[in-house]
Amino acid sequence: MDRAKALVEKLFRESDIEINGSRPWDIRVHNEDLYRAIVRGGSLAFGEAYMAGDWDSDQLDELIAHLFRSRVVEKARVSFGNVAAYLSALGKRRGAKSHAFDIGMHHYDIGNDLFERMLDKRMVYTCAYWAKAKTLDEAQEAKLDLVCRKIGLRAGQHVLDIGCGWGSFGKFAAEKYGARVTGITVSKEQVALGRELCKGLPVEFRLQDYRDVKGEFDHIISLGMFEHVGAKHYKEYIDVVHDHLKDYGLFLLHTIGANANQGPPDAWIDKYIFPNGNVPSVAQIASAVEGRFVMEDWHNFGADYDKTLMAWFKNFDTHWPEIAPKYGEAFYRMWKYYLLACAGSFRARTNIELWQVVLSKNGVAGGYRSVR
Repeated sequence: MDRAKALVEKLFRESDIEINGSRPWDIRVHNEDLYRAIVRGGSLAFGEAYMAGDWDSDQLDELIAHLFRSRVVEKARVSFGNVAAYLSALGKRRGAKSHAFDIGMHHYDIGNDLFERMLDKRMVYTCAYWAKAKTLDEAQEAKLDLVCRKIGLRAGQHVLDIGCGWGSFGKFAAEKYGARVTGITVSKEQVALGRELCKGLPVEFRLQDYRDVKGEFDHIISLGMFEHVGAKHYKEYIDVVHDHLKDYGLFLLHTIGANANQGPPDAWIDKYIFPNGNVPSVAQIASAVEGRFVMEDWHNFGADYDKTLMAWFKNFDTHWPEIAPKYGEAFYRMWKYYLLACAGSFRARTNIELWQVVLSKNGVAGGYRSVR
């Protein structure tokens, strides 16, 4: 038997995955070159082979969950060709100001038509909060309300939303709480549609890097943007927040987090979905805020990202025929792999989480009461 095939089969067996098996999460191999490709290129090659149609699985999300639960992904990062990609990734200027708008052009400017069909009615592109919700719309409204309650938002207060997307938080906070919101983003498409969606409300959009923010704010929030900051710039980011937050204000950081400091991200995600990103660990966040903020609350609801991603995929898959002529089959397989592989990784609970961290400058007088 070919040595590459034998090695890959062994790793799959350790993950309870059978090649050409009958269970939903088993893998069907259509191209025998897959095994050598995986050994040479690790997770990057595995994802690219799926995009090329070299393999399939009836339940891709659960296949990925199996791989993460067995720690095979961690082994592959070291033992396979991922090492070359890993070393290359170390040299990237992640989060540098000169590259601040790259992620906007590469990902968030793909097309508003895609995101309108994939997301909820408010177009929230971050993890929903499913504690009592039954639908994606309900879960995203619950998440936005959770954020408002955690910062104690009151009518007339001015909030800075770093990485504001299409203005979902701004619109909600203005409509439900009577707040004023300034949102910044590096996506031209988000600004264009966001201004239309928030017309008539006290919600301002700025096409701007966070380092160029001016003014003081009652509260600052950041929902799903910290992953683009880059580990070398965490302290710089926290300093910017500190400098623009009023003394009594609260900062809420909503971010995907890693269970351990893993360095650069998965090579496939880095190349095709979120270039130059970093997922922070607990230690990295703690180091960045140390001496600048009091940590008032740390809330983990990472399991909710599995449900969110599966809901996004259902929407994407259902509405795909409406946009298929524009994007093409190769994009469909890439986007399907992105959504379902991420769902599987959150389901496994071994690698990544979703955190909301509430921080104050000087400690909340009398103590902060956690909101859930």
